[in-house]
Amino acid sequence: MIPAKGYAAQSPTTDPAPWNFERRDVGAHDVQIEILFCGVCHSDLHQIRNEWFPGIFPMVPGHEIVGRITKVGEHVKKFKVDELAGVGCMVDSCQVCVNCKDGLEQYCLEGNTQTYNNLGRDGAPTYGGYSNTIVVREEFVVHVSEKLNLAAVSPLLCAGITTYSPLRYWKVGAGHKLAVVGLGGLGHMGVKFGVAFGADVTVLSTSPSKEADAKALGAHHFVVTKDEAQLEAVKGSFDFILDTVAADHDIPLYLSLLKTSGTHILVGAPPKPMEIPAFALIPGRKSVSGSTIGGIAETQEMLDFCAEHNIVSDIELIDIKDIAAAYERMVKGDVRYRFVIDLATL
Repeated sequence: MIPAKGYAAQSPTTDPAPWNFERRDVGAHDVQIEILFCGVCHSDLHQIRNEWFPGIFPMVPGHEIVGRITKVGEHVKKFKVDELAGVGCMVDSCQVCVNCKDGLEQYCLEGNTQTYNNLGRDGAPTYGGYSNTIVVREEFVVHVSEKLNLAAVSPLLCAGITTYSPLRYWKVGAGHKLAVVGLGGLGHMGVKFGVAFGADVTVLSTSPSKEADAKALGAHHFVVTKDEAQLEAVKGSFDFILDTVAADHDIPLYLSLLKTSGTHILVGAPPKPMEIPAFALIPGRKSVSGSTIGGIAETQEMLDFCAEHNIVSDIELIDIKDIAAAYERMVKGDVRYRFVIDLATL
């Protein structure tokens, strides 16, 4: 076993704190990575607080991992020691179901193995990126370009691919009007990708103060959803809405902004069930859909696209000892737009 150190929540009522643990030895098909940076996702807080489902404790959060390879197994073919690499939200899947074979490991019919707060196929708990090292099978590691700011790349492994994947699936691009609901960790990446793909992008927000930021990110328009006149002006105007909000909100209101045959894409995960009246959908042949992260091949495609177009997340780099304070600020929306832990501070 490999000695490791990190920050773990010992229970749903405690914040992550220093914890020593062990990683498995590097197997024939494994890659070991020295973690340099790890993004802080809102789902980290949801999971250590048991807000979605009962967690496995002690819990080491973190699934936006970038670092440098320190060891590879004897049968590893795609990676070499000293290369930069990344690990996202999953570290394993069955590899044989129809979805896995189609490059959709995120929708593995047996269930993929999450990077943390999950049991691996060996029955042992998985531990995430708030740590100094990780061992992952080769198939779930991605290459990271040397061209980009490595700390700012880490949120691409979740916030980036979560927004890239649905926009690619629905072929959003030139000639489309895309609205992005919410301007946070996910939303700011949705704006960047929507603009890069050639769409006409509008940010929908309850906060007028975010207009300057939205425009700076490349958004073409900004609508304050609490302003009835502004809302009325965009009714029936969007081909797609990318909804990144994780809090309860009025889905039927946003459906009214879609064109006929428009699609509302959910990537945020509100804690309560949504209520959508049938007549918010039927008269306009409108759709509500959902999407999670992408598969490994698509994640690599996204990272390559970002390297080619110089796209990274807007981040605030933090010391790991400040993670509890970062959580408090994140809940208040006081971050532009993703906290990233510098693991040199561990």
